[in-house]
Amino acid sequence: MFIRNLCKLALLAIGLMLCGCSGGILDPKGQVGVDEKNLIIISTILMLLVVIPVIVLTLYFAWKYRASRDVEIYAPKWAHSTKIEAVVWLIPIIIVVVLGVITWQSTQELDPYKPLEGQGKHMTVQVVSLDWKWLFIYPDLGIASVNELAFPAGVPVEYKITSESVMNSFFIPQLGSQIYSMAGMETQVHLIADHPGTYDGYSANYSGAGFTDMQFKAIATQSQADFDSWVEKVRQHGGNLTQATYQKLAAPSENDPVSYFGHVQQGLFHSIVMHYMQDYGEMDYYSKPKDSAHMGHMQMGAGE
Repeated sequence: MFIRNLCKLALLAIGLMLCGCSGGILDPKGQVGVDEKNLIIISTILMLLVVIPVIVLTLYFAWKYRASRDVEIYAPKWAHSTKIEAVVWLIPIIIVVVLGVITWQSTQELDPYKPLEGQGKHMTVQVVSLDWKWLFIYPDLGIASVNELAFPAGVPVEYKITSESVMNSFFIPQLGSQIYSMAGMETQVHLIADHPGTYDGYSANYSGAGFTDMQFKAIATQSQADFDSWVEKVRQHGGNLTQATYQKLAAPSENDPVSYFGHVQQGLFHSIVMHYMQDYGEMDYYSKPKDSAHMGHMQMGAGE
């Protein structure tokens, strides 16, 4: 009776926990998210093939051979079993091999830098993580937005990501992979929304005092016409994003509202990426050929 009630409570707890899965990685709305969900489920099931029997047998043996058991004394007459050894070692080895194969295949298929095959032409969005807000630049459209990202449903998007300062993590759970944004570097991820809707996006890497409010809305529009209307709204109500206005925007601030820029200075994203690389030219002696006297001096220094 006790075991039966315990099982009912466990099932109820599992049901309550699954109720909170809507809107997260277990409720994907894009092909990348679906593939990652399937990978999580398959990996979990394979690992539970070992975990569940171990837990059940541990509880069973603890009960069966308890110290208070007075029916009979357990006195085994053997010290080794080839069958038990085979089961204990063979099953985990098989599971590890299967997980290794799945990991290898999924790593190639879900490479965030790899364009989505068979989905058509990709739209490009340049992403900059600021303190503490997100800047989205549309280089082909010449517009930008803060804390609001829009794209047509069914259209693959190539995100080029960097950071103005500390490291953050660009993440839209229902669409798929997260990828880090780092100053002086450009990372990439390719995602698609198969269904129109508004999805939550945020940074998954702690970055300071305003981290909690560093969130944005990712809007997958119903059609291309709806996206074009959003673009027109940005152009009509947005200002100009130049190097000067960007410096003001990049200043640390918390809980920033959505804002638009109807015109973006060409090459702004590249200048943000190269901001910390401006003194790179002073290190060019590594790449330039040295004269014989200089090379001899370096060799003598190395010999010392």
